[in-house]
Amino acid sequence: MAYIPPHKRHSKETERPLPTPELLAPQFKKKLNLRSSKSNADWDGKVIYANHARSRWCIIGLDDENQFPSSVNLEPISLETTERRTGEKPLALINASLDKEGSEVKWYLPKSPWVSLAENVLEDLLSSFENVKNDMKCPRLEEVKPSLVARVGKVLFQRSPSVNMESIRNNLDTEVLKQWKRLFYTNLPVSYKENILKEVVPNIGVDFEEEKDVYHVKLSDSTRPDSILSCKCSVMKEHGKLQLYKIELNQLRDMVIDISCPNKNLDLRVMLCTKRLVTALTDDEMQSIRDLISSAVLDPDVKGGLRWPLGKESSGDRYKVVGIWHVIANMYANPSLRLKVRHADRFDFRTSTGEATWEVSLMLKKVMSKLQEEKVEVSSISEILEENMRMIWDNFLCSEHFLI
Repeated sequence: MAYIPPHKRHSKETERPLPTPELLAPQFKKKLNLRSSKSNADWDGKVIYANHARSRWCIIGLDDENQFPSSVNLEPISLETTERRTGEKPLALINASLDKEGSEVKWYLPKSPWVSLAENVLEDLLSSFENVKNDMKCPRLEEVKPSLVARVGKVLFQRSPSVNMESIRNNLDTEVLKQWKRLFYTNLPVSYKENILKEVVPNIGVDFEEEKDVYHVKLSDSTRPDSILSCKCSVMKEHGKLQLYKIELNQLRDMVIDISCPNKNLDLRVMLCTKRLVTALTDDEMQSIRDLISSAVLDPDVKGGLRWPLGKESSGDRYKVVGIWHVIANMYANPSLRLKVRHADRFDFRTSTGEATWEVSLMLKKVMSKLQEEKVEVSSISEILEENMRMIWDNFLCSEHFLI
């Protein structure tokens, strides 16, 4: 059999359902905040964090003594792209007592779940945005655009090979989980995506805004070793070539909070991010990047949809292609939020791995607008954030039967 290079090997999990065979913990009485190092937030590629970034995992659903219910355990999840890199299956919190139809277990709370979600986010959000505001005032930085993003998915853990899984199952310990690397896996099944478009879009009052078909070409820059240039490109249909229209430094994360929802099939990630537009490139630098982009060949048979002729994937010793994203996104908006439903086909040249995913995210525009006001009461930010969390809980985390 002829050798097929990794770039041309298509994964069979393009439409793999989200790895959540059961719901999570039925009780929702007490929260536990587990702070983790920034390196633990993602382990599938380069992610750039601000100097004062906050990364935290919250789990809601422990009992009065901060213990997991006996029905909750860690179980291995089959995920090809992760197993290829780490050699082991990632793990997910699974509640074995819940039925396969995805019906909720009754639980009792001193407050509503969306109030708890908002409280888990508010303090870190306010503190992190103060740092963002200081960055926005710094004249040495390129143009900074902050955004508050909520994404649905599933928190997965990568255990150490030295850990005895039998002992973990007998005594599930939050302190052990705190030390493990985690991944927020955002790939959703097609049935969930279709439900969002058919039922949720009209229910939350957002209107279709636009469809975007964009190629993101990720470049390393030898003069910016800690950053990645993200080149947004469109296709010139008359020539069948890529055309560069914007360059950004890789999205900077100022706050990442992962919230495990114990009686749901999905978890929630809330991120405060900033995009920095690259405005200080010389004509020669821009020309080198344009030449690199224009040499790409559109190829639907490879992951990411692009390939480069041999020797053309770099520009001298300065720029080098390290990744490709082909994103087709439908955008829906109202004055308070913007919903993005996208299909992303990715390939990472550094790890020789790729995956095609369906993803759903929300930009919380009204909260961000409030944060940027000169004088604003914390209570008003909290109220809007709580409204958003209730909308997310009712419409995006209550779709268990669409995850099968």
